[in-house]
Amino acid sequence: MPLFPICYEDKKEIGKTGERVSAIGLGTWNIRDRSRAIEALVYAVENGIDNIDTAEMYGDGLAEEIVGEVVRRVGRDRVFVTTKLLPHRFRSRDLAEKAIRASLSRLGLSQVDLVLIHWPDSLVDIKSQIEALEYLAEKGYTRYIGVSNFEVSQLEEALVSTRKHEIVVDQVRYSVVYRQPEKRLIPYAVDHGITIQAYTPIERGSVSRLELLTRIGEKYGKTPVQVALNYVISRPRVIAIPKTEKKHRVEEFLGAMGWRLSPEDLELLERTRVL
Repeated sequence: MPLFPICYEDKKEIGKTGERVSAIGLGTWNIRDRSRAIEALVYAVENGIDNIDTAEMYGDGLAEEIVGEVVRRVGRDRVFVTTKLLPHRFRSRDLAEKAIRASLSRLGLSQVDLVLIHWPDSLVDIKSQIEALEYLAEKGYTRYIGVSNFEVSQLEEALVSTRKHEIVVDQVRYSVVYRQPEKRLIPYAVDHGITIQAYTPIERGSVSRLELLTRIGEKYGKTPVQVALNYVISRPRVIAIPKTEKKHRVEEFLGAMGWRLSPEDLELLERTRVL
């Protein structure tokens, strides 16, 4: 049997909020063509992908501007917007507030759905970082709070540091190639009602060249990319957030939902080094 019970939901809950978003969202790192990216993101939202991830450091704010344009085109209520602020922003409430106000200005929004600490700051204790993060929710700049690139021990500390708001997400690298989160992080997230957002779930497209994924995909009439994404979203409480600027790739991502790999194929992938 596979490591985890198979999650058949194409709408995944954000933390314990009761709010659900599509099991596949879209990332916005390293956008090269603004107009093409906007077209692809709008197409994604119009076809059922309702969550977009960005960060203040992506393109020095350009990605947030692009997401803002997408939201204006499709309507605010159709997109769950996540942004990430650099770790040093959380060294004080004032720094965090200044940073989120700048992000909101670029996005053209009065509030985002989720703000994450992009990675833990080694120079400041986690309790202080979480206090500054929670302040942003208290002030109404964000509906929810979370973290990114936090290991289990850091996540544990973050959870006990909150006062009024819960940590709903930990965004980490996870794919059929990079499976480190399966050891401790995903089980911990499941136990504590935390959603994992998996970045780089198709390893920047390199999964398309993997022979095992090609063979498995042929059984389902699916591409290696679709198999790789399905592997990720088959995990309980895991959302995949691949990045693309191409409409045909968005269509491929959409085709990774609505079905699931068999327990036997999931187990085969778990026990095989696919690279």
